[in-house]
Amino acid sequence: MEATGIAGIATRMAEIRSQINAFRPPPTSAADGAESFQQALDTTLKTARTPEGVPVELSKYGNGRVPEAALHKVGSTGHELWGPAATSLEALMRAARSQGINIGITDSYRPYAEQVDLAKRKGLYSQGGLAAKPGTSDHGWGLAVDLDLDGKAQAWMRQNAGRFGFAETTPREPWHWAYRAK
Repeated sequence: MEATGIAGIATRMAEIRSQINAFRPPPTSAADGAESFQQALDTTLKTARTPEGVPVELSKYGNGRVPEAALHKVGSTGHELWGPAATSLEALMRAARSQGINIGITDSYRPYAEQVDLAKRKGLYSQGGLAAKPGTSDHGWGLAVDLDLDGKAQAWMRQNAGRFGFAETTPREPWHWAYRAK
């Protein structure tokens, strides 16, 4: 789903920050130059996104059709996300835990068939329900999680999630957080 208003602006700002942070100063020697160029190229390929905001690395698979090899477990939760998103979420959860904040996960990567089932059961978001049109969900790219948050954890997320590349992107769903950076 496309974010609108303040959430959309915050998401775009996180994307721009990520692109700025990816810039590396020029190398100091020819040998360093070849290595730095390769590192920059690798970084660019990993961070490049389609006009819809989907990492190019994932776009070749299709929403809800991401293979196991591109997904990674989020700690011992049993949930999976695209590798960079999983790594960032684990770091986010460790940081929260170190401050006495407990963040749980209730949903993560969602294959296409699960998106269809969810739309039938919960209705489409565009019609007042809680499900994205199948094939359009950030969950189908392994880029979104639904979190189990109490009030303290929700406040912590709103204050800190951006540092880890996550943004609250879906109005009416304060539990839904999407990975937008890196």
